[in-house]
Amino acid sequence: MTAEHLNQNPALRLDSAALNATLTASGLPTAALRQTHPHLFAVAPVFVDAAQIDAMRGLIAAIEQVIATPLFQTAVLANAPEIARHDPGYPGVCMGYDFHLTPAGARLIEINTNAGGLLLNAELARSQGKEDVQADALAMFQTTWNAKHGAGKKPNRLAIVDTEPKQQYLAPEFELFRRLFVAAGVDAFIADPREFIWDGDVLRHAGEPVDMVYNRLTDFSLVAPEHAALNAAYRAGAIVLTPHPRAHALYADKRNLGLLSDPDWLTQAGIPEGLQNTLLTGIPHTCEVTPENAEHFWQTRKEWFFKPAAGFGSRAAYRGDKLTHRVFDFIRASGYVAQRFAPPSTRRVRIESEAEDRLLKLDIRAYVFEGRVQLFAARLYQGQTTNFRTPGGGFAAVLVAE
Repeated sequence: MTAEHLNQNPALRLDSAALNATLTASGLPTAALRQTHPHLFAVAPVFVDAAQIDAMRGLIAAIEQVIATPLFQTAVLANAPEIARHDPGYPGVCMGYDFHLTPAGARLIEINTNAGGLLLNAELARSQGKEDVQADALAMFQTTWNAKHGAGKKPNRLAIVDTEPKQQYLAPEFELFRRLFVAAGVDAFIADPREFIWDGDVLRHAGEPVDMVYNRLTDFSLVAPEHAALNAAYRAGAIVLTPHPRAHALYADKRNLGLLSDPDWLTQAGIPEGLQNTLLTGIPHTCEVTPENAEHFWQTRKEWFFKPAAGFGSRAAYRGDKLTHRVFDFIRASGYVAQRFAPPSTRRVRIESEAEDRLLKLDIRAYVFEGRVQLFAARLYQGQTTNFRTPGGGFAAVLVAE
């Protein structure tokens, strides 16, 4: 049976008892989590055809090949913040490639460099009998550390950093990462960036040195005054900061999708025809909104989805058919890209307290490290963009329909 048919069957549900047992074993208070995060996990898994999985893997591999080329890096870094031109010599962790599964196939919507949810989805997958990627997640950080310091040593003290971390919706995942690092013998803690001091040689927290930072901040260039200590330590090479500003500039700036979906640029850059075909098939055409082309995008707005070039988490993103003149004037003046609209697919779910089934939209996230897919997960939602406010929605396990 195809994934499309399986996704319309609301009787195929998540094994919630198994998930609760897995989360409890990992140290998360499941009863409290249900109160504070009632829509963190969806009530049903998502089915994806094997051919779609293969297509997403193939597109990710093609993108990684192009991003590695000097021509691409020169083109995107020319317009990037100065700090992004610094190459720290190690990769960024927790890359997220987000897809919609359209009637014409999988289409890449965006790439994120600090994609949340890897360990939460690892717990979800493990509870449903899927592969355990916790060891892989830990190895990702060790590989990143080794790229700077060589093998045979661990970080002495690792900080998981975000603004007001206890208030972040994915704070439970910060705790999962902390426990993962501590179990591996690494002194790890969760902190706000304002708690750090740069003494000119060492980054310190509560007087103690810190040599690795798992960066969950959305100030991707570390320009905010409260991030000055992290900025200085990173520039000095005193810490391994991952993901870092260069990774964001190379992968997550949405203007980059304009190059990757531009046949003229790909040809001029000498990208082989086979790679071009993969990119142009899998990435909806994307273009910067400029004063020169703004009127064209207004007239054809129903065909496009508009996003801030440096945005994240679907914030300030707009479907063209919903736009008013006032909002489009803001888009015109605010550094946006227009992406050809790629409709999401759907999953029918059953909520026991409701008389009728719900039809939720879905997207697929591939968690990637150094070009290799670690885990596929899904998000179910209602509305214009993904969220964690939809009854029955949230993170969902991905199961392959053979």
